[in-house]
Amino acid sequence: MARIGIVGSEGRMGQAIAAILPELGHELAGGVDKGGDVARLADASDVLVDFSSPGSLEANLHAAIGAGIPLVIGTTGLEERHHRAIDDAARAVPILQTGNTSLGITLLSHLVQEAAARLGEDWDIEIVEMHHRHKVDAPSGTALLLGEAAASGRGVELAEHRESGRGHEFGGHTGERAPGAIGFAALRGGTVAGEHSVIMAGTQERLTFAHSAEDRSIFARGAARAAQWLIGREPGRYTMRDVLDL
Repeated sequence: MARIGIVGSEGRMGQAIAAILPELGHELAGGVDKGGDVARLADASDVLVDFSSPGSLEANLHAAIGAGIPLVIGTTGLEERHHRAIDDAARAVPILQTGNTSLGITLLSHLVQEAAARLGEDWDIEIVEMHHRHKVDAPSGTALLLGEAAASGRGVELAEHRESGRGHEFGGHTGERAPGAIGFAALRGGTVAGEHSVIMAGTQERLTFAHSAEDRSIFARGAARAAQWLIGREPGRYTMRDVLDL
């Protein structure tokens, strides 16, 4: 049993994690939201799970380091400066950062990387995602995770091959698709928990890798599993693939 503290406890994911912990045999050490005392929560926890906001990341990292406990980061919308801060903190405590805590998505990203590594650049890659109307970041953290997997398989940097928003203010004529591009399309509406497809389109054939999240509890289960797995690890930066030993 692990004592799990939740940062961002009033959000959708925070509430989902808190609801499922008793079923999984874990204890809710407490939760904080914006303006809460995360350092005090860290002192009462075996591990922190952060689903708050990018603006809170630095304080959450400091709290984990101060208490000497692991931190699972599921917050999306992170920028390069946030990742540098995570790298620095990971020298002191174990940190698992991911754009998606679903075990299914974790395996999917592995398969996407393997396929991209074996197919040439004449296979075009497009990533399509849809989420509920309230989601604020686009593309989703999961879509970017899948894009990174595809780019890694090809041995390239995603930032140098990413394409999105081909509409150009609805002008229509955007030119041909760039060779080797990894395209993104983000859809928003309704109450969709998460839909992701990775399309690899070759000449007269097409592969589609897809994942459907039917309920937010799948992410909560994955986050709890990641938190338990992280306890006792050496300082360093980990991913959900490490949890599944991929």
